[in-house]
Amino acid sequence: MTSEGLPDWLGPVVRAAEAVEPEQMSRFLPPESSAGRQSAVLVLFGEGPRGPELLLMERASQLRSHGGQPSFPGGALDPEDGDPATTGPLRAALREAEEETGLDPAGVQIFGVLPRLYIPVSGFVVTPVLGWWREPTPVRAVDSGETARVFTVPVADLTDPANRATAVHPRGHAGPAFLVESALVWGFTAGVIDRIVHYAGWERPWDRAKRVPLDWHA
Repeated sequence: MTSEGLPDWLGPVVRAAEAVEPEQMSRFLPPESSAGRQSAVLVLFGEGPRGPELLLMERASQLRSHGGQPSFPGGALDPEDGDPATTGPLRAALREAEEETGLDPAGVQIFGVLPRLYIPVSGFVVTPVLGWWREPTPVRAVDSGETARVFTVPVADLTDPANRATAVHPRGHAGPAFLVESALVWGFTAGVIDRIVHYAGWERPWDRAKRVPLDWHA
C-alpha cells in the first residue's frame, strides 16, 4: 500500500483517510465483542472522459441481500485472504472486484483504508479499501446472477448539489443519497461516498430537505 505517484487531485482523499476517526464515518461501528463477518469493499478512483470518477456496480435484483442496490465491488474475506487485521481486507477487496467486474488487480494501486464500519442489517464488518485505477482495464458484470451492471460515476456528478438528496427508508431512518447514472445510490455505499466527499473538502452546499423515499423492500 502506497500513496506515491498518485494524481494531485487524490491528495485530499489521502489526507482524509489518514486523519478521519471511525465516529466521523458512521454511527454504526463494529461490535466490541468482535462479532460480525469480516468483509471489504474497493473504493476505486479512476480518470475518465469527464475527470475523476468512481467505480460502482448494481447488484442483481433477485438477490436476497441488498438486491438491486448500487454498491462498491467487494464481499466477505476468505481464509486465503489472510489476517483481517492487516492485509486481508486489501486482498479481499481486489479479489472480489476482479470476480465481480473483471478488472485486472495489477492495474490498481491501493493507497489507503478507511475505518472499519458495521452494517447491522447483514452483520458485516466492512473495511473500505481506497484504490487508484492506475492502469484501467475493461469491466463488466461477470455473473449476471449477482451483478446487473458495472458503471463509473464522475466525481463531478457526485458533488453536484442537483444530484444529492436524503433517502428515507420505510422504517423511518434517513441517510445521504445520490441520483447518478440512472441509479439511486443510498445506504452504506452512499454513506461512505458522502463522508469522503465531505472530508476531502469536495462537498458543495446541497438541499438536505430534498427527500427520496425508498420502497418497502429496500
